[in-house]
Amino acid sequence: MTAEGHLIFSVACAIFAKKAEVTFELTTGDWWHIIPAALLTSLLPDIDHPKSVLGQRLSWIAIPIARAFGHRGFTHSLLAITGGIVLFRLEFPRSWPIPPDVLHAMIIGYFSHLLADMLTPAGVPLLWPCRWRFRLPLLNSHKGNQLERAMCLCLVAFALYWQGGCIIPIQSYFGQIKILDFNHTK
Repeated sequence: MTAEGHLIFSVACAIFAKKAEVTFELTTGDWWHIIPAALLTSLLPDIDHPKSVLGQRLSWIAIPIARAFGHRGFTHSLLAITGGIVLFRLEFPRSWPIPPDVLHAMIIGYFSHLLADMLTPAGVPLLWPCRWRFRLPLLNSHKGNQLERAMCLCLVAFALYWQGGCIIPIQSYFGQIKILDFNHTK
């Protein structure tokens, strides 16, 4: 997927995550935090490719990562996401606080990249270092990025149109199933 596709796809994922109330932080978060934070990390997994948009600007990081792991290796795995979460949870000096909604949106942006790459024939090794590739090849990069752009823009349009909320079945203490409806329809 192209850098443009990843950026547009991350916006759609951020909108879906906030509207679906994935976490409390995203639900109550500020759009001006969520969208830029998702965009910021949506290209980060491609730091393992020296010719990527980010890799060209940060070649001193991209080249060693590419040599160590190859493209779509460690940086395209759930282990990388977990490592990022742990890194942000460490006690940094208090002079650099990251609001919780920004942190959650950064994780959504990073994960959106992995989801988007799963839509290509190459897929991603989510369980790295296991070499299994997870893929749902809907997009073929050999046909240009017009289909990719159209699909991503349609996802953003649908995310904006979608009312949000979710319905979660839970079991009460007495064994009866109750439905919690978090839709905010008026």
